[in-house]
Amino acid sequence: MEFYKTLQDLDSSKDNVVFTCLTGKNKGAKLILSDGDKIYSESDDSVDWKKVAESMPVNKKSQTVLVDGEKIYIEFLRKSYSAVVCGAGHVSIAIIKMCNLMDLPVTVIDDRMIFTNNAKAAGADKVMYEPFEDALDKIEGDSGTFFIIVTRGHRYDQMCLEKIINKENAYIGMIGSRLRVGKVLDYLEEKGIPREKLDMVHTPIGLKIGAETPAEIAVSIMAEIIEIKNKKSGMSSFDKELEDAISDEKLKDIPKAVVTIVSRKGSSPRDVGTKMIVCKDGTMIGTIGGGCVEAELRQKAFNALDAQRCELVKVDMTGQEAEDDGMVCGGIIEVFIDPII
Repeated sequence: MEFYKTLQDLDSSKDNVVFTCLTGKNKGAKLILSDGDKIYSESDDSVDWKKVAESMPVNKKSQTVLVDGEKIYIEFLRKSYSAVVCGAGHVSIAIIKMCNLMDLPVTVIDDRMIFTNNAKAAGADKVMYEPFEDALDKIEGDSGTFFIIVTRGHRYDQMCLEKIINKENAYIGMIGSRLRVGKVLDYLEEKGIPREKLDMVHTPIGLKIGAETPAEIAVSIMAEIIEIKNKKSGMSSFDKELEDAISDEKLKDIPKAVVTIVSRKGSSPRDVGTKMIVCKDGTMIGTIGGGCVEAELRQKAFNALDAQRCELVKVDMTGQEAEDDGMVCGGIIEVFIDPII
C-alpha cells in the first residue's frame, strides 16, 4: 500500500514516471521518479535502478523494455489538466457542463456578475468576477492548462490572448470568424508577439464539424481539446474511480489486484497503460476492453490474489478461438496483474 500512497501524494504538475519489474526474481518491484528525483523504490539491493532509469525512452510513451534480459514496464503518468474559460456566455455554459463530465477542473472569468453567477450555477469549479486582465494576471498556467477564449467581442478576445500568449499552456483556442481572428493576430504581431507563437493558437476554435448552436460549438471545442490531450499517447493514470477503490476504507479488507495493459501488438480495445481493479468478491472497477478478455483476466487475477504474487499474462485475440468468442480486434496484449498488499 505504501506504493499507492506515494502515487496519490505525487505532485501531478511534475514529470512522474513509474518503473515496474515484470519478470525475473524482482517481479513486481517498483521505482518512482518525479522530475528525475527518486521518491520511492523497492528491492534497492537487487535491482540496478540506475540502469533501469537509463532505459527510459525519449518519446515519453509508456512501454515495456528489456533491461539485462528482463522486462521492465516504464509508465509515464499524465500531468493534471485544467481549463480556463474567458467569457461566461452560452458557449461557456455548455463547455462547463462538458468539463464536469470529463472531470476537468474549470475556471471561468467574466466581468459581468449575472454571467458569472450563471457559470457558478452550471458547475464551474472557480469563477472570477473581475476584468479579464486582472484575473489572468493571477493565473500562471502550466503544461496542463487549456485556455479557451470565448468572450463577447474581439476587443476582449485580443485582451485575453495578449495576456495568455506567453503563459505555459497545453492549448490556447480563440473563437471568432477568420476575419475577426485575423485582425486580432495581426494587431498582436504588430505589438511584437512572434508570428510563430500566434500561429500555434487554435483559431477559429474547435474541430470543423459544422457546429452552429452554442452546444454544438462547445462540442467542437472540447473535441479539439480531447484530441490535443490524447496526442500525448502512451501516458496513463490512476483515475479517481481507481484511486477511490484503492483508498476506500470500506474496501480495504477486500483483496484486490491492479490489472494493467503493459504492451500491445496489433489492434486491441484499449491502449497501453489502461487499468482496472479486480476485487476478490468479483467486483471489477474500470475496464480494459470488456467481454471475454476481462472474463479471462478476472480469473487470472483471482489466481494471483490466492498466490499473493504478480503475474504477466499474454492475451491473444488473433486466433480462431478468439474469433469464436467474438474478439474482433485481432491483436495481442500483455497484462500485468499486481495484487495490492
